[in-house]
Amino acid sequence: MKIKTILAAGAMSVAAIAANNAQAGAVLDGIKAKGFVQCGVNTGLPGFSAANAEGKWEGIDVDVCRGIAAALLGDANKVQYTPLTAAQRFTALQSGEIDILSRNTTATLTRDVKLGLTFLGINYYDGQGFLIPKALGVSSATELDGATVCVEPGTTTELNLADYFRAKGMSFEPVVIENINEATAAFFSGRCDVYTTDASGLASIRTTMAPNPDDYVILPEIISKEPLGPAVAQGDEQWADIGRWALAAMIEAEEYGVTSANVDEMKSSTNPGIQRLLGVSPGMGEALGLDEEWAYRIIKQVGNYGESYEKNVTAKLGVERGLNALWTDGGLQYAWPVR
Repeated sequence: MKIKTILAAGAMSVAAIAANNAQAGAVLDGIKAKGFVQCGVNTGLPGFSAANAEGKWEGIDVDVCRGIAAALLGDANKVQYTPLTAAQRFTALQSGEIDILSRNTTATLTRDVKLGLTFLGINYYDGQGFLIPKALGVSSATELDGATVCVEPGTTTELNLADYFRAKGMSFEPVVIENINEATAAFFSGRCDVYTTDASGLASIRTTMAPNPDDYVILPEIISKEPLGPAVAQGDEQWADIGRWALAAMIEAEEYGVTSANVDEMKSSTNPGIQRLLGVSPGMGEALGLDEEWAYRIIKQVGNYGESYEKNVTAKLGVERGLNALWTDGGLQYAWPVR
């Protein structure tokens, strides 16, 4: 009898916790009330977040916000975008100006603990590199002693740059410019010998902004780890959960071979994991406070992670998957199980 009482009490406690977790916080309530997700993005980094010729925002970071909107609001287009510089991004999130920051942002301990951010996962594994004009005649970053270097403030890039040169016993002259368009313009005009940022950003800048991409080269050294991912402000756990699992669903869909083209037929799959993901076996949506087709809509309207990467990064920048391949293909992308 005592055992039954303990089990019953335990079940009630679990149910109470689940009910508490399903309660929406202020951010989630605000999104539902206004009917869209306010997404903080880069001011213009093709492949990640940039407005196209028609003014439509595109990129792998944009797709994170679109996926969340599809899951929560039923429509991937129910997103509004706030372009932010590196220096502006955290204040915008902390102040509530934006609901989510999806802007090639490195997850670090201090950003998590001191700035009160919750990172939702990693949608791009990166590392810092150096872009130079071929005319500089340099083949290695170890030859950059005395160089002038264009860098954005308020970034891990700025800190890594100082660490690297100090560790190598070299000097440099920083040219700190907040706006990416102004910074790249300064570099391509010859004001700086070197431009430094994440290697993905260098590929984007070289491919889409250089007067002649063949006149520039990315040096081979990668000097840091830059796990990039979306973040929300701490304090609304259900909102964080929805964002976290929306990203996980995109990655897991690729693992299962579920795409925007075949997601309808995949509903007939006998694979239990696919059935859970697509809501054929109920429970996952309820746990998140959503309907059971939340992940189906993400895949149908936005695509899986691989589709997003291919159309935004590979097709536009020529950057292959590398570290961002699935774990089964030798990469680091590994979805938390939707179960």
